[in-house]
Formats: sequence, C-alpha cells, structure tokens
Amino acid sequence: MKPILLALPGAELTARRLAHALGAALGVVEWRHFPDGESYVRVKTRLANRKVVVVAELDRPDDKFLPLLFLASAAHDLGARAVGLVCPYLPYMRQDKQFMSGEAVTSTYFARSISAAFDWLVTVDPHLHRRKSLSEIYVIPSVAVHATPLIAAWIHDHVQRPVLVGPDGESAQWVAAVALQVDAPYTVLRKRRLGDRSVKVSPLNFVGRGKPTPIVIDDIVSTGGTMIETVKQIRSQGGASPVCIAVHPLFVGESYRELRRAGASRIVSSNTIRHRSNTMDVTELLATAIASQLKGVQGRSHKWDASKT
Repeated sequence: MKPILLALPGAELTARRLAHALGAALGVVEWRHFPDGESYVRVKTRLANRKVVVVAELDRPDDKFLPLLFLASAAHDLGARAVGLVCPYLPYMRQDKQFMSGEAVTSTYFARSISAAFDWLVTVDPHLHRRKSLSEIYVIPSVAVHATPLIAAWIHDHVQRPVLVGPDGESAQWVAAVALQVDAPYTVLRKRRLGDRSVKVSPLNFVGRGKPTPIVIDDIVSTGGTMIETVKQIRSQGGASPVCIAVHPLFVGESYRELRRAGASRIVSSNTIRHRSNTMDVTELLATAIASQLKGVQGRSHKWDASKT
C-alpha cells in the first residue's frame, strides 16, 4: 500500500510535491479552532496499518508545535504502522547548552518531544554547531540531507569566477563542501555576537584581487546581521557586489531588504522555508531520504497506548 502524507497547515504545497515524487497518497485533515483558541484536528483518511508521513514547515514553530503533536497522536491512535516527520527546516537547534545559569536547553527538550511522538525524522541541514549529529539528542532514526549539491550546481550554472565566503565558523562546513564541488577558493571569517541582532565579523584579506564574484554562504539567515556585516566588509574593500546564499531563509522583519541595501547583488535560497528568494528545490533530496526511511522503519506500536493518554 502507498504511504500516506499528512500536511500540517502551511505545508500543503510541500506535501503535494513530495507525494508526487514518492508516488504516495495525500491524506485529508480537517483543522479549525474552537472559540477559545484551542485546536480541533480530525484525520479523514483511513490510516490503519499504513505508513504515515507528516509534512511540516516549522519556521516560526511555537504556534505549530501543538497541532503537530496532536496530528502525530491521532495518526497513532488510528492504527498507523509508523509515523514519520518531514520538516525541511528543523527549529530549536541553536540553544544547545546553558550559556547563562537557568537557561532552558530547548534543543534537547524539543528533541525529546519529537522523539516521543514520531518514529523517524527527515530534515535538511540542521544547525548542529556544537553537536556532531542529530542522534545526540534524537532517539529515533534521524536523517539530515545536505543542500550543498544544490548550492554547488547553482553556482556552477550562474557564476563564472566565484570565491566563497563563510561569514563565521559555523558556516565552514557548507562553504568548504561547496568549494570542493565547484573547484573555487574560499575563506571563513570570525564572528563576535554582540546580541540577538548585532554582530561583528573579522576583515577579509583577499576580496578585490582580480574581481571575482564573492559568494556568501550560510545555513540560516534570521535577522541577517551576520550576512549584512559580511557584505559590508566585502564592499568596503572594493569587492564586487556579492551573491548571498542561504539554506534556510527565515529573514525576520526587514532583514531581506536590509541585506539588499547593504550591497548584495542577488539573494538565493532553498525552499526549506517559503520565501521570495527560493531558487533551489529540495524535494528530490527529501524524497530519496523519505523513501529510505519508509523501507527500513517498521514502527514502534508498543510505544503508543491510547488508553493511557
């Protein structure tokens, strides 16, 4: 039987694309709110003994988190053989330690909740930073696919003389991998964070020689502060207007326009989060990983007992 994909509100387009790529069926879910604001969730598709994939776009995650857990719970209650989660952007990865006494380590708590509700997870380039893999906090099979081949292909097709710039140490893994694939030089800057919206980056030492096209690459662009400072550094040293590439284009507030005003010639992103800059499609990457999980995961029916909920 075909697997069934269920979309969280807002993820319908992603679910349709994945269903087409996988040859899967799309389930029907009724969503609404009671007058007091609580969620009503009703799955209208028969799920008994079927493999189910919940597709969720989890940028701005707080309002989506409870509906996500409710949908997973309902799928288990309806007899799904296994319930997996596909979220192209995985939130709550940044707070991975206590920086100040009393802080919640939210990446760990979020992982516990997802691991309890789902049988497996597929995402794109999670912000691991101080962790080596998702398995350090997720106890379910978790696959992170990488957008570097898409970035490399885009650069190859659109930029003749690229030189790659990582705005901070966290971006080094993406920049180095892409540089290897496009056979281009690269450098990684140092960043000092001054607050949630303020950063300083180290000076460049190569931009301007021979007028290559700088390509600034980062995984997440939220407030855009790091990229904006990097673009300003490049332009102040006489470098060409850089192209900015993001895997996850959060672009909070006016950050997209501010990045353009800082001197970015073009802003390119993958469609892990819907945004006007989307150019690279992660559907096929996700579909390949999902197909592998659907073949290998048998489900954990023992972990969900509706009578105890």
